[in-house]
Amino acid sequence: MPTRKQRRKRQKELRHEWEEVYVDAEGRELEPEEVEEIAPASPRPDARRGKPAAKAGQRQPSRRTRDIQPPSWRRVLKRTAIFAPLMYVFLYLVSRNDGLTPSQLIVQTVVLMLLFLPFSYLMDTFTYRLWKKRQAKLNG
Repeated sequence: MPTRKQRRKRQKELRHEWEEVYVDAEGRELEPEEVEEIAPASPRPDARRGKPAAKAGQRQPSRRTRDIQPPSWRRVLKRTAIFAPLMYVFLYLVSRNDGLTPSQLIVQTVVLMLLFLPFSYLMDTFTYRLWKKRQAKLNG
């Protein structure tokens, strides 16, 4: 069953009556039969990318995918080092009326980062496993 996007695209194609117009080098319109006589069945390039069309039975990737690296604590620590100052500034702006001292803000930031560390590692693990499953499904 086609997806909603595919159905809408098909309905749009049916709404608009498109016809192919062939023009020769001199600017005259040609009939489709005349074009076939001039240019015998050559492989039609993909209109968007200028690449040759896929042969029957071959599957071209829809887009290039980025390899996801396995989760590591080093990468999580780097991410935490980036987010810690941002979290401190956020807490400072939010708690201006509470009269918290900078040392109290640092303690709150450290507590939040201690929660952020394992959560970030778990999210990396989750996305890596999901990516591996998808790759196995595509390749197998």
